Amino acid sequence: MMQIMRERRAAVALAKSQVSLNDLLWEAEKRIHHSLADRLRQTATPRIVAEVKKASPSAGLLRATYAPARIAKGYEKAGAVGISVLTEPNHFQGSAADLRAVRKAVSLPVLRKDFVGDPYQLAEAAAWGADVVLLIVAALEPGRCEVLYRESLELGLEAIVEVHTRTELEVALSCKGAIIGVNSRNLKTLKTDLAIAHELVAAIPEDRICIAESGIKTGADIVSLQRAGYDGFLIGESLLRQRSPGGALKRMVDG
Repeated sequence: MMQIMRERRAAVALAKSQVSLNDLLWEAEKRIHHSLADRLRQTATPRIVAEVKKASPSAGLLRATYAPARIAKGYEKAGAVGISVLTEPNHFQGSAADLRAVRKAVSLPVLRKDFVGDPYQLAEAAAWGADVVLLIVAALEPGRCEVLYRESLELGLEAIVEVHTRTELEVALSCKGAIIGVNSRNLKTLKTDLAIAHELVAAIPEDRICIAESGIKTGADIVSLQRAGYDGFLIGESLLRQRSPGGALKRMVDG
């Protein structure tokens, strides 16, 4: 993960030389905000943020033919409450173009899922049409998550603050109002254990919105995690491995 963060810092430095922060902020002012937090509070269960990505370090290539906008439309029709779009290029084969295409295709909240470590990336997300950004506590230096969270609010973005341990959860809870994302995948080993999600949810106050991430493959997984206290679920690989990701999501939503 640290290697990815180094790569992303280098990419940000290059991007800053090509597109000014002011240009991004000017474009960001034109966006219409779609609230994921509201949908996670108000939509009927199960509330699923469905993911579009071409590949991942843990799964390899997921879809040889990849049409993120078409997949996102299928998710919206199937009842997703939001769409997560990978924009990291080297390990997930994502791009800004993917996010822009999804934004044009759906009216749902869109999450920029990436390794964010610089406020410039927040401005990019807003300019590209994202409504939500991901902040991974394990990828950030102490105190950095809170700074980026405040910056995201100033740009009118919501944030999912992602954790995998009790210590990381304490950082996330200090970001008042942030959506808490509990990732059952250890980003160092890439191993997934849903017991992590069940363990950490007990320490999340009932008034905080929380979602479970990674390793969710069946309706039974959703029911179990929902009973444990989760408001929503971020699901990607188990859907993207199917011929029709939207159809797979519909089956999950319908139970």
